[in-house]
Amino acid sequence: MAAVLGLVAGSYEQIIFGYRVKTAEKEWTAEADFTHHTHTASISAVAASQRFVATGSKDETIQLYDMKKRTEHGALLHHDGTITCLQFYGESHLLSGGEDGLMCVWSTKKWECLKSIKAHKGHVTSLSVHPSGKLALSVGTDKTLRTWNLINGRSAFIKNIKQNAHIVRWSPDGDRYVAVINDKVDIYKLETASVTGTVTNTKRISSLKFLNNSILAVAGDDESVRLCDVDKAEWVCEFKAHETRVKAVDSFSMEDYCVLVTASNDGFIKMWKIHLKEKLESPTLLGEVNTSARLTCLAVWTPSSEQQTDEKPASEATTSKELTQVLGKKRRVQIAAEEVILEDESKPKKKKSGKQ
Repeated sequence: MAAVLGLVAGSYEQIIFGYRVKTAEKEWTAEADFTHHTHTASISAVAASQRFVATGSKDETIQLYDMKKRTEHGALLHHDGTITCLQFYGESHLLSGGEDGLMCVWSTKKWECLKSIKAHKGHVTSLSVHPSGKLALSVGTDKTLRTWNLINGRSAFIKNIKQNAHIVRWSPDGDRYVAVINDKVDIYKLETASVTGTVTNTKRISSLKFLNNSILAVAGDDESVRLCDVDKAEWVCEFKAHETRVKAVDSFSMEDYCVLVTASNDGFIKMWKIHLKEKLESPTLLGEVNTSARLTCLAVWTPSSEQQTDEKPASEATTSKELTQVLGKKRRVQIAAEEVILEDESKPKKKKSGKQ
């Protein structure tokens, strides 16, 4: 089966690299598709939806690229400081976090900032949207892990974690999440908002990705990638991926296996085939491409959307148990029905941001 997909990577050199992947039985190839040089500082974050790619930079802007029209789509100007994290929710919304402590929710229809939340007293270092679109997690340099009710745009839960976490991620099923502090991964259960296990990497962790609901791929400031079983809170596989430190990982699923994509300071992007069986074997290399740049971030672009949403909002929830109950309902919702998350649209209000 020939899959259509792309790889998008950001670099210290301010350039975004796009590659179109050609799949074959034994070896995959990544052919140069586009490069963009719209940022004026190193690129710190990248995210992809079915239609758009968004990149964040130390130049304080978010640049947009229309993957359907193959054109630059303008800039979002709202943050004051480096853009630290970006995540699309389906096709309807983009979330951004920055060193200004703000978490912003953007509509992809008109690229308006629907909500600007002062999420942390220091920097927002990472954010993650729940698969249902009802909740988001954020961590920052104020030593807190915060849960946000995206139905009303308010803080639902604050956990003091004593240290600054720099990565947070929901599992695909949304029943657990992980927070990273330096070289340590804390595994949380949503129902209790408590740590169920911890694994420690050999070096500071730079990136991670859930391959399924129980296997987590972890990359740190060395050349190896390690796979963790979050049910058992133990490492189950380790392999050398690059010649220098791995900066970013992403993944996608094929019919009967998973593809892990890694990007490194050595300039290479590599694609690894992993069979997610009970006993994990070392991944096999499907293909690689040399960008000749110092890569900082990575996203896989696929032209088909994985997330489907329904437009009806859920009820409000303010405690961990109530959040679990809200998420237990079968109905999925949009990240925030605009009439709920926004102030009254009939009232005139100043526009602080938008597309240039």
